[in-house]
Amino acid sequence: MHASASVSDSVQTSLTCATSPDPAEPPAVPESVRVRNIAFTLVSVAIVILLLQLMRPVFLPLVLGALLFYALDPAVDRLQKWRVPRALGAALMLFLFISASGGAIYALQGQAMTVIDQLPSAARKMSGYLRRVPGGEPGTVEKVQQAADALQSAKDNAAPPGVTRVQVEEPVFEASTFVWSTSVGIVSTVSQLIMVLFLTYFMLLSDQLFKRKLVEIVGTFSQKKVTVAVLEDIATQIEQFLLIQLMTSGVVAVATGLALWAMGLQQAALWGLLAGVFNSIPYYGPLLVTGGLALLGFLQFGTPSMTIAVAGVALLITTLEGMLLTPMLMSRASSMNQVAIFTGLLFWSWVWGMWGLLLAVPMMMVIKVVCDRVEPLQPVGHLLGD
Repeated sequence: MHASASVSDSVQTSLTCATSPDPAEPPAVPESVRVRNIAFTLVSVAIVILLLQLMRPVFLPLVLGALLFYALDPAVDRLQKWRVPRALGAALMLFLFISASGGAIYALQGQAMTVIDQLPSAARKMSGYLRRVPGGEPGTVEKVQQAADALQSAKDNAAPPGVTRVQVEEPVFEASTFVWSTSVGIVSTVSQLIMVLFLTYFMLLSDQLFKRKLVEIVGTFSQKKVTVAVLEDIATQIEQFLLIQLMTSGVVAVATGLALWAMGLQQAALWGLLAGVFNSIPYYGPLLVTGGLALLGFLQFGTPSMTIAVAGVALLITTLEGMLLTPMLMSRASSMNQVAIFTGLLFWSWVWGMWGLLLAVPMMMVIKVVCDRVEPLQPVGHLLGD
């Protein structure tokens, strides 16, 4: 009797163990809940992208001010260690930055105006070259234009009887309207730059304040440690990136300017500066400079050999810098793969236009640092890494 009861209890126990869930395994998430979570995530991402586009006038000065802050903060910290008051050190570094930028613009103003004055004659020269080929025969473009003119003339002369022809005249150019719109655009740009400078100054003054407050509002001690590590990594990576970018862009600007000057190209200093500025845009920037120099070389020298030489020198300098100098200076921890960089360029240029192209790499670097330090986002950081 006792034996049969024992057997019955053991069978019941085995059935209970077989049907009860394993405590070590997490409970299965229903399919409806997973679909709802995915939909919520997609909607949240779409809202963030929409806010980035709509609030561009707000976010863009913040990003520019933050980058300028990280660029000037090491020098201000060094001055503070030398017992210079932080308010005075921040004002001094901003004054040096404004003076250097204004001096460069003033020095190259004459060359820039010369390039602008040469644009109409350059356009006529290029149009004449496209319309005609050696030998005096009309080219393809000229033939198409002649055919289009003939069709338009036949259409205008073939008006039906009793129909009055109406000629639409272009509106007269009003200088006052042009000056007013240009002035409004300049005033708006200058006001944005002034706001960026004031924002940078206040950020330099309260360097540790927001870091301390951000750490204070985080919950647990482990979360505070992660927050401190993320903030320190962001500062280190951005400062290193800005320093390396400034060095490499300076090398590209000087090397390109000297090479173009040696080849006899006009406005070589201006094009060297443009090569250095656009060098901060991976892939796309050097191609823009190379294309512009190819057009300028053709317009000035008029020979294919000099056109190729001028464009080839600029492309060779940027290629050597990208293959040798930048990888040698940039640490592997801050490097990103080419697909991630190009995708970031596409996304930020779509969101913020030309400013997005210039700011895409530092913003992607900040995203990568945050993802590397926050455990749920580490797969995204691994995906962006090299």
